[in-house]
Amino acid sequence: MPASDRVCVGAIAGAFGVKGEVRLKSFCADAEAIAEYGPLWTEDGSRSFKVTLTRMIPNGFSATLSGVNSKEDADALRGTSLYANREKLPSLGDDEFYYADLIGLDVFDTGGNLLGKVIAVHNHGASDLLEVQGSGLKSAVLLPFTRVNVPTVDLATRRIIADLPEGLIE
Repeated sequence: MPASDRVCVGAIAGAFGVKGEVRLKSFCADAEAIAEYGPLWTEDGSRSFKVTLTRMIPNGFSATLSGVNSKEDADALRGTSLYANREKLPSLGDDEFYYADLIGLDVFDTGGNLLGKVIAVHNHGASDLLEVQGSGLKSAVLLPFTRVNVPTVDLATRRIIADLPEGLIE
């Protein structure tokens, strides 16, 4: 399955204990649902894991992964992002998007001028921010991902129309 048919749903933060359990961070709206979307894959698709959550811990879960049987195996996976096949994920409502679908979209202003591409999506608690980078910008811009600032997201044409807040671009 092509990597584009997968969505990042979590990451391994390291070993938990000495029997091969891992510390698992879930990026899912329903954090525990990460175990239902399996098997989960590494970014390159070379490995897959059946995930079993064992308990909640600070900042995530402890979990067992198929094929991970020792602390050393778990430690070796520290920092590994985990991806679910898109068809296993819940359907999205109108005006809902997976971050992975926004990265790489062209961003145009309301006058039709190309500003750049979305290179990342950030959420630091308050709201989502689109990081936009392009030749028409002096540096990357963090665009608040709100209906006011981003009235149009067209996945079919891979375009975003942005109504930039005053002073965002010099």
